Amino acid sequence: MAELGLPGIGTVVITALIDSINPCAIGVLILLISTLLALGKDKSKILSVGLIYISAVYLTYFLAGLGLTAFFTTIPITVAEYISIVVGTIIIVAGLIEIKDFFWYGRGISLSIPPEKVKKIEKMARNITFPGIIALGAFVAAVELPCTGGPYLAITLILSKAFSIQAVYLLIFYNLIFVLPLITILFLVYFGTKVQIIKRWKQKNRTWMRLAIGILLILLGWLLILIANGTINLN
Repeated sequence: MAELGLPGIGTVVITALIDSINPCAIGVLILLISTLLALGKDKSKILSVGLIYISAVYLTYFLAGLGLTAFFTTIPITVAEYISIVVGTIIIVAGLIEIKDFFWYGRGISLSIPPEKVKKIEKMARNITFPGIIALGAFVAAVELPCTGGPYLAITLILSKAFSIQAVYLLIFYNLIFVLPLITILFLVYFGTKVQIIKRWKQKNRTWMRLAIGILLILLGWLLILIANGTINLN
């Protein structure tokens, strides 16, 4: 296996953007905002609750990534190549499943969060307290990681090859990009965009989001396999 340094900033940005197209975290934020509006909360309350939720998602996702990266550093280098190929293959399969949802949304195997988890999330979203919102953000990040965390698995695996304080900084930056769509939606609502418009846009484009994610995941998985066998070096 070729010696790997840290990935370039472009690799981190592209991978994080793929990961940020996250229907679940976006959907929960929309539900949370809708609930606050139904309760007659003002924009400042919506902004503060939204920022708490996004911060909890960010922190949970970051800590999970840090744990994954640290775990991958313990894998012997003779095994790491095979692990990378397996992970790349899993990501390609995940991409094919996402593309399937473009043509047959909600039918058969899917990377969506299971219905029982969705019901729990909806129940938690109505618990508008400081601890409740933190718990909601942490829960959403935790349950979506196994479903849509393919890009995150790839970047943590790459970062583990040259784990250092710079790798931690890249992970911090990655997660800022990951929550960027959530921040954008929150401030759109704060500055006057109707949440119904955002909700309709999400519903209208959800299959196209799946298609885009699927294509990008296949490319990312293939890239990881090429990195693993030394064909490509990201230095």
